[in-house]
Amino acid sequence: MKIGVLLSGGVDSSAALVSLKERMPEADITAYYLKIWLEDELAFLGSCPWEEDLEFARGVCEMTGVPLKVISLQREYWDRVVSYTVSELKAGRTPSPDIFCNRRIKFGAFLDRVGESLDKVASGHYAVVREDADGLFRIRRSPDPVKDQTYFLSHLTQEQASIALFPIGDRMKEDVRDLARRWNLPTKDRKDSQGICFLGKIKYSDFVKHYLGEKEGPIVERETGRILGTHKGTWFYTIGQRSGLGLSGGPWYVVDRNREENVVTVAGTPAAAAAAKNEFYALNPNWISGEPELPARLTLKLRHGPKLIGAEVAAAGTDRLSVVMDEGDRGLAPGQFSVFYDGDVCLGGAMIED
Repeated sequence: MKIGVLLSGGVDSSAALVSLKERMPEADITAYYLKIWLEDELAFLGSCPWEEDLEFARGVCEMTGVPLKVISLQREYWDRVVSYTVSELKAGRTPSPDIFCNRRIKFGAFLDRVGESLDKVASGHYAVVREDADGLFRIRRSPDPVKDQTYFLSHLTQEQASIALFPIGDRMKEDVRDLARRWNLPTKDRKDSQGICFLGKIKYSDFVKHYLGEKEGPIVERETGRILGTHKGTWFYTIGQRSGLGLSGGPWYVVDRNREENVVTVAGTPAAAAAAKNEFYALNPNWISGEPELPARLTLKLRHGPKLIGAEVAAAGTDRLSVVMDEGDRGLAPGQFSVFYDGDVCLGGAMIED
């Protein structure tokens, strides 16, 4: 079996590589570093540690005796992920680029480039993929609820799920660190990466400013209409945001943003809790292993993390879902994704409607 391992230079993908070697010693393994850093478009905003990441990846491959290939997908990344992010921001929605990075790049453009030469593609994601008796491949949550990354894998297709391997997906994070230390991998003590994958060390606000600019407007209290301060553009904020407002007397939470009037509306803790919503519509659902029978009682995630919310999910027309949650959420934002689960199985996800 020929397996390609997506190696990022971090501890998780490095541990995935050595775990694969332990479990499948006869496999023909090649590691791939995907170069996605947009040097021409973003270099003047700051630095990306891709060269450092690549050196760590090389060190891991030298230690394990696995060949490493560098694949440049910079143009594909711009076309399929970054352009989506910019267009969503311009439309006043909250983008989720990491969801599309997995579908369109790691298990998309990469497979378009080298897929015919591989039987499987492995990555360091915290998730479990398994072929069931009906021949369908289903993606299940990791036993580590904090690190579980099925939220970001929710838009994979059945074909992509069938070729995916997640060698550390059934481990807890501390076990992954122990594995890296047992192998004395160069990445064993590297910190986990944070933030959006294509930005590197660039601040998200600097990225947004570059493409959308600044436009000063008022920050208004929801209950009284008082102007509490000013902002530099509604696109810098998302519903439920607490940090970065620069207001005194808080905590304050963003409860609305009106791009046409250029107003950001905030509320204190009690009023923000009262503004929480438990019903929404979601568009263009992606079902990894076939559409479930609806209406159905499911659980969902509104963002990456351990929290699951019970919900009633029903069809509401073509490619549209009606969702009623058991509890309200004050961070419900158009453009963000709701990811649905049946038990530990990730069924797929859909974009929250305006």
